[in-house]
Amino acid sequence: MMHLHIENLVPVPLKSNLQKRNSDIWLQDVEFASGHFIKIKAPSGRGKTTFIHLLYHLRNDYEGSIYWNKQEQKQYNAAELAILRQQNISIIFQDLRLFPNITALENIELKRVMQPAYYPATEIDRMADALDVTKILQQRTGICSYGEQQRIAIIRALMQPFTWLLMDEPFSHLDRENTAKAAVLIAEECTKRNAGFILTDLDEDTHFSYHQTLQL
Repeated sequence: MMHLHIENLVPVPLKSNLQKRNSDIWLQDVEFASGHFIKIKAPSGRGKTTFIHLLYHLRNDYEGSIYWNKQEQKQYNAAELAILRQQNISIIFQDLRLFPNITALENIELKRVMQPAYYPATEIDRMADALDVTKILQQRTGICSYGEQQRIAIIRALMQPFTWLLMDEPFSHLDRENTAKAAVLIAEECTKRNAGFILTDLDEDTHFSYHQTLQL
């Protein structure tokens, strides 16, 4: 299990505005329990993507502290951070960050081959079938619909080992049926690994049995 803890966290660009709001996250002391399914709820513009990017250390313009395994993440060097991401933290970006000029399958394989012993290639077929995207695996990702791309990004994130899965509005372009399928797959994978997740979204939902819901 991997320890995650934040203390008095606030992104510097949003500091003046956030100090005026009541939040369960910003400027609070929060321990995220290992293996828990956690929902972060907030309307647009409240910093959901910023929060996910801070946790993944895509930006370091913050005050306060973010602890992974009781070490402040700014203290990790580049090599240590890379290992942390490869073995313990996976992410589904809101903007997906797929490569448009290679196939959907190749996008997924780029993640899987980083830890090839973790999941065989046959797992891609199983997950693609579960999310009804088998037919597009050989298509160039840039010509797939956004909803199809979102499902490919979900499969890609599940191809690596993790103890925490970070998800930034992962179902924003999926209909109810495809959201349900994706939620089942994510819950199954997290449960199988004894992993937790942090999911940001705009509204209340019943996609998962959340252990905790926090207001950003």
